[in-house]
This record gives sequence, structure tokens and C-alpha cells, in this order.
Amino acid sequence: MSKRVSIEWFISVAMCLLAVQKLQDIESFSTMFLNYDLLAQRWVRYGYLYPFGEALAGVLKISGAMIWLSVPVALFIGSVGAFSVFKAVYIDKRGLKCACVGGDSNVPLGFISLTENLMMVAMGLWMLISKP
Repeated sequence: MSKRVSIEWFISVAMCLLAVQKLQDIESFSTMFLNYDLLAQRWVRYGYLYPFGEALAGVLKISGAMIWLSVPVALFIGSVGAFSVFKAVYIDKRGLKCACVGGDSNVPLGFISLTENLMMVAMGLWMLISKP
């Protein structure tokens, strides 16, 4: 397996595993997510949809199916998430807990959650340019 394929699989599987963590207690996740995600603050239902979108993009990437759907989903949720985390942590300097591994985490919001979102954006962009 090439290095490129290994990285693609790693990101896709990580997205699926993180989505499963969020879906274990979607109520707690969405409550924590509401503290920093800019779209969820305007449209609360997005906090409930986010883990499903993350899982969908990850599974579709693993299977290589429906790239036309997985690319925009990954780009959208990754971009909104990255901007929201960057604003909350680096601009507003808020000390929040990350909802990235579910609602009961003690992981501080910051580099890990920003990396998760940036990897979704990178995967979406990679899928966009590498597939005809």
C-alpha cells in the first residue's frame, strides 16, 4: 500500500471513529458543540447532523463511492469547524472542552480539534483534485 493511500485510509477511518464517538451520546456532543461551532449556534440542528455528515464522508471515502457527495460534505463541515475552532481558541481565547471525541471528553478545544477539521478539508480537497 502506498504512502498516499495509507494517509487517505487513516483520515477516513479516523473520521468514522470520531463520528462513532460523537454518536454514542449525541445529546451531550451537540450541547458541547454548541459552545463553539458558529453554524450550530445559529442553527442548533446542525449539532445533531454534524456527526452523521462526518461518518458519511468517511465511509464514502473508504468505499470510493459517491465522491460528488462526500467531497462537499467533508469540505463544508471541515471548513466551518476549522473556522469555528480557530475563532473560539485563537481569536476569542476561550477555554472550552472539545466535543471532538463525544460529549464526555476532557480534551481542551484547540490543536486537536483544529487538526481534525483541517484534515477533513484536506481530504475533501484531495478527493476533488485526485478524482476525475
